[in-house]
Amino acid sequence: MIYIGSDHQGYETKGKIVSFLESAGFEVEDLGPHEYIKTDDYPDYAFAVGEKVADDAAGKGILICGSGIGITIAANKVKGIRAAYVESIEHAVKSREDDDANILVLDNMTFDPSKDFAVIEAWLNTDFTGEERHLRRINKIREYEADR
Repeated sequence: MIYIGSDHQGYETKGKIVSFLESAGFEVEDLGPHEYIKTDDYPDYAFAVGEKVADDAAGKGILICGSGIGITIAANKVKGIRAAYVESIEHAVKSREDDDANILVLDNMTFDPSKDFAVIEAWLNTDFTGEERHLRRINKIREYEADR
């Protein structure tokens, strides 16, 4: 399952991404917004997607806001989330291979379907390597979260 959310700045882009994912055969749960609300707040959607992904070991998330930065910060406040703001295929691949990122974050300001759909595809089709050094680092993050 792919959980997706955005704020008002990413609302239209989110719709394009949902259509792209569904046409590629992915199961998508849109966590909002379901209409354009100029006064909405990105943390609400970051937390909603983050909670779903944290509760679904096989699930992944995609978030979109104006710059991609604020929603990344908010999503990473959810225990167990490793949200990565990604601008290239190379970053998408590394975020999955090395960091086991479970939420992909894109920005609306520079969204380009020809680039970003390829980024999404690369991210979804890349597995975590599970190498010891990467596991060690992720486990340090988990331990830190558990102690907070």
